[in-house]
Order: sequence, then C-alpha cells, then structure tokens
Amino acid sequence: MRILLLGSGGREHAIALKLSQSPLCEKLFIAPGNAGTAQCGTNLPFGFNDFDAIKKACVDEKIDMVMVGPEEPLVNGITDFLISSPALKNIAVIGPGKNSAQLEGSKAFAKAFMERHNIPTAAYKEFTSANYEEGIAYIKKHSLPIVMKADGLAAGKGVVICNNHLEACAEFELMIQRAKFGEAGKRVVIEQFLNGVEMSVFVLTDGKSYVVLPEAKDYKRIGEGDKGPNTGGMGAVSPVPFANEGLMKKIEERAIIPTINGLQKEGLEYRGFIFLGFMIENDEPYMIEYNCRMGDPETEVVMPRLKNDLVELFQAVAEQKLDTIKVETDERTVCTVVAVSGGYPGDYKKGYEIHGLEDVNLADSVVYHMGTTLKNGKVITNGGRVFCVTSYGRSIYDAVAISKEEMEKISFTGMEYRSDIGYEFE
Repeated sequence: MRILLLGSGGREHAIALKLSQSPLCEKLFIAPGNAGTAQCGTNLPFGFNDFDAIKKACVDEKIDMVMVGPEEPLVNGITDFLISSPALKNIAVIGPGKNSAQLEGSKAFAKAFMERHNIPTAAYKEFTSANYEEGIAYIKKHSLPIVMKADGLAAGKGVVICNNHLEACAEFELMIQRAKFGEAGKRVVIEQFLNGVEMSVFVLTDGKSYVVLPEAKDYKRIGEGDKGPNTGGMGAVSPVPFANEGLMKKIEERAIIPTINGLQKEGLEYRGFIFLGFMIENDEPYMIEYNCRMGDPETEVVMPRLKNDLVELFQAVAEQKLDTIKVETDERTVCTVVAVSGGYPGDYKKGYEIHGLEDVNLADSVVYHMGTTLKNGKVITNGGRVFCVTSYGRSIYDAVAISKEEMEKISFTGMEYRSDIGYEFE
C-alpha cells in the first residue's frame, strides 16, 4: 500500500514510524514532514493545507491511502476534497469530513453535540460581538474560576482560566473586541470550572464500530508544577495510573458510545481518530473537548504502546471492518518529555543546529522530531516544540528518568524542557 501522511509534527513522526514498520506499507510519503519523518519515508515539499498539491501527489504517486495528522486540513475539508475527485475515486482517507470535524473546529458545536447526546460536560454559554454586553454581565455573576475558550482552532492555546471577574472581563474583551485569537475567538464559550485531573482517551472509528487505544495524560503548561501559560504540550504519560477498569467503563458508556451513536444519528460520516478530553472529578468523567485527530504529544506515548499493525488498523477503518480488530497493548509504562525553544510559547528563534541526536540509546528510548528541518545535512530547529524523548520504563518515575537522561545528551541554543513530567504520580 502506498500511503501519504499529512503533517509535520511529533504526532506525524510517531505515526510515520509506526506505518513504516508495517509489511503492508509499500511506500510512505509525508507532506511536509520534518527531519525525523525523512528517516521513515519520503518528505514532499508542500504544506498540509495545499489541497491542489496534495491531490496532484496522490495521482502522481498512485497513493492508495491518505492519513491526515493535523486538525486544520480536516476542519478545512481535505477529506471531502479528495474523495470527491473523480481521479481519486478509490482512495481511502483516514480523517473525518468537514462537517464531522466541527467537533474540534467549533467548541460551541461540540458542546451542543454533547448536550444533545447526554454526554456529561461542564455547563456553558456562548457569546459573540452581537451579545457582548450580555456576556460581560454573565461573567460578572459567574462563579470563580471562569473558563473561557475561543470557539475555533487556536493551536491549543485558546483556553484561558481567570481567577477574578476583572481579569475575565479583560480577557473576554481581548478575545471578542480585539481579536486576541483572530477568527477563532470571534465566538467565545464560557464554561463552568471543573476541579479535577485531565486525561485523554483515543478512539479509532470506521463510522460504525470503534476500538479504544491506550489512554494518556499530557502536561500543557510551560512551567514546572503546571505553572505558566498553556503550550501545545510539554510531555505525556501512558498508562494513566488512575484510569482503572471502573473509570474506563464509565467513559465508554457515558461518552464513547453516545459519541459514535450520535455521529450516526446526525448523519455525520466519520472514519478516523476521535480524541476525547476528560476532567476526572471525584472519579466521575466530564467531557472537556473533542479533537478530530490524535493529540500531540500524546501520540508519542500511545503509538509505542500499540502492538497492532497500524496499516492493518487503517485498512479496517477504510473498509468498515473495525469490528474484526482487537487492540493489543504493551503493558510497559511510556513517558515523553518535550524540548522547546527558549521563549516558547511566546516569541522564540529558530534555525539552531541540534547536537547529540546520534548519542541517544535507542534500547528503551526514541526521539520524535516535532519542529525540525534538514539543512545541508544538519538537523535544525524549526519550531517552538522541537523534539521529544519517549522512553519505556517499569513505572512513570523510571520512564521519565530514562527520558531525562537521554535528553541531557542532546542540545541546541536556548533548549528548555520540563523535568517534572508525571510529578503527581511519583
């Protein structure tokens, strides 16, 4: 099978490596990819939102399957674009259509979907410039803390938690009146604050059946002890110690099954990953959000624990035969630690050479590239989150210790990372 993978981050490197290990993968292309994916297949010189270039590559390279990594092309309609092309009538696309991708593309759509299908979630209201004053009045009476979310895509940074009403009103004004998050923040969802622990659950569905992949917990804040602004993710662990059989059964019955059934009832075609983000409060799961793809850096701990052939899984999705597949999971603990550019998630510089990648012990660890590129044969920084070191271990403490030990072998100017990933489980 000839496969085209869209994306350029750590998620895509983890998926690319897994796909390349399958005997069913004849040839793998990645667009645009990074320095890491170049070791798994052939990087192509165009972006994941260049629909015409993607279509041309599918025809020229006789692509059988397209796997869409990031949310943006899905929300923009890449799946519909490809499957509606007469030249690509036999192509399989792993990723939902534009209407279904609204689960991530619009927080308001997702919350309304949860309400329609009785999925437990925080109480909420949505506001735009049309009812701005009503929103200010609502905020002033709201219990603290106040959670505000940009309705659209904001690269994982569109959520603000405010601890007083003055701060909340100021943030609300920045979002709606001053376009803090651009188009994404023209509609704002204000939510009840849930006081618990977050975790991520991943489902692969063919639109009828589904399988549940290993769960994970990621660490979004830049600073030690979960302080500072949100990032795209500074690390992740899997399995999650508190995700016992009882909790996972509640999640399946109250959220996963109603989601799959809800998509069918509403005529929303969906073949691909569904990321369900939960807040666990007093052992009760509450849905926070949907993503229409795998998370990053969670993919970098989920893929190493997945024993199944990923191409075989994707084939079952395309043929709607997922009910014949049983997921096999590595029982070892896996943790990843992310290295970022100095200044991230604010302003940062890129273009620095990365040293020491060849020194990493690959017996229990793997380096997944996130924001890297190749220049004159050298691996160069090309983003805020640059790479992550993922390791197997007997425990979270053990796996994190191995990742940090290997991380110390690698360097670039301004490199930073959190040394406390998994701290609450030690």
